[in-house]
Amino acid sequence: MAVKIRLQRHGKKGKPFYWIVAADARAKRDGKYLEKLGIYDPNKNPAIIELNLDGTVKWLQNGAQPTDTARAILSYKGVLLKNHLAGGVKKGALTEEEAEKKFQAWLDEKAAKVNAKVDDLAKNKADTKAKALEAEKAVNEARTAAPVEEEVVEEAKSEMDVVEEATTETVSEELPAEASTEPVSEDIKTEETVKEVKASNEEE
Repeated sequence: MAVKIRLQRHGKKGKPFYWIVAADARAKRDGKYLEKLGIYDPNKNPAIIELNLDGTVKWLQNGAQPTDTARAILSYKGVLLKNHLAGGVKKGALTEEEAEKKFQAWLDEKAAKVNAKVDDLAKNKADTKAKALEAEKAVNEARTAAPVEEEVVEEAKSEMDVVEEATTETVSEELPAEASTEPVSEDIKTEETVKEVKASNEEE
């Protein structure tokens, strides 16, 4: 019986998570399995992977073949390295203590890289949040400043109107009264003419 180490899908639509299982190669993807070896949740960043290292190594030593995705996960968690070191111990190239020491050193280095990635993600998230707050603050300041500017403009306009009215009144007071443009009546013209004729007769 050919055994595959593969992913079995669970979860809901749009948010899947997976079980890592050892199953018969002829079984359906989400069907029966021989052993559950761990879980893989790609919805988090970094992804959550929990794996039974010793059980997975045992299946590999018994001839189980991982799928491409499962192989990448096993490599990420160090299962392939541990299997390789176990092979070296069997051949006598390494002692179990040396193999364990090398594997532990690799785990420590991997953990440091993962922690550095987590710190970078947290820092980027904090920076993004700070920038968003600054942008929102600038928008709010612009909103509060706009009514003040409108009030200043209105006050300036009213002051200009007052100055114009005062200037108009001063000019009108200083100017002489204009001569009447109304026409002189005919009666007044006739009386003046009669008076002129009388005066000329008396002089003669």
